[in-house]
Order: sequence, then C-alpha cells, then structure tokens
Amino acid sequence: MAQFIRPQARAALWRWREVFLALGLSLLGLWWAQSFGVVRWLGWALVLIGAALAVAGVQRARFRQDGQGPGIVALDEGRLVYMGPLTGGAMDVADLIRLELEPQALPAPHWILTGAGGQRLEIPVNADGSEQLFDVFAALPGIKTQAMLDVLARTPDARVVVWQARRPLLH
Repeated sequence: MAQFIRPQARAALWRWREVFLALGLSLLGLWWAQSFGVVRWLGWALVLIGAALAVAGVQRARFRQDGQGPGIVALDEGRLVYMGPLTGGAMDVADLIRLELEPQALPAPHWILTGAGGQRLEIPVNADGSEQLFDVFAALPGIKTQAMLDVLARTPDARVVVWQARRPLLH
C-alpha cells in the first residue's frame, strides 16, 4: 500500500500536512455550525481555530525543504546544534544577534546565524531537521515571518540579512 502513491506526491502531501489537518478541522466546524445550540458555537470556534492553524501551516509548508541536504539540525532546550559532514557547531538561541541567507553557498543556500560572541553557524536550508528552525526564527523579536519566507522562496543573488537584533543606543 505504501507504493500506491508516488514518493514525490507523498512528500508533497506530507509537506502540507498541517494545512490539510486545519482544513479538515474547519470542515468539521462548518458541519457542526449547521446544528443548534452549543454545538453551533463550538462549530464556529472550530472554524476559527482551523483558519488560524491553516495560516500557520501554510507558513511552515513554505519554509520546509526536502530534508535531503548535508547534515542534521537538532534543537534541545534552547540550544541549536548543527552536525554537518565538514562543519558544525552549536549556539544558544538566546545569543543569536543576526540571521542571514547565503544563496551562493553550495550545495544549497545556507542560513548563517551569528551569535553575540561573533561565532557563526552555517546551516543548509535543506538539512535534515531544518524545519525546526522555523520555530526558532519565528520567536525572534521583530522578525517579519512573511519577509523571511519571501527571501527563501525567491533565492536572491547576494547574501540577505533577514533579521538583526536591535542594539541599544549608548546615548
């Protein structure tokens, strides 16, 4: 049964799984909303929850890559670790002061994370486990998630600063 669906189609369905779940939840909510009393209000609540989950799911699906790139990304208790075939490293998420996308890196574009002490962590956008980076990036104060997704989708010619921490002024 696993060979019933082509691997590429299965990967595409898996990439958009959260959106499909949200649409199913919204459809259930619409069905309940046609009822009476409390069930009707629960149905409308499910529709709203499903819509919110669909928006988040679309953002996550746009961020996800195939996961076939070099290395493994792990996130544990606020510490981001990249284990690659040639490079690697670890960085506390709280120390992150700059996020860049380097489109010219090979074999795939890389996220370049710079820490407060100047340390750099270069992670391919398609590394295994790189979907965890979406939660890390979305939690950065002042980041524009839509702008980050647009930069990732259009792959510019030169390095792009996606986010930078605000530095307090000395005067």
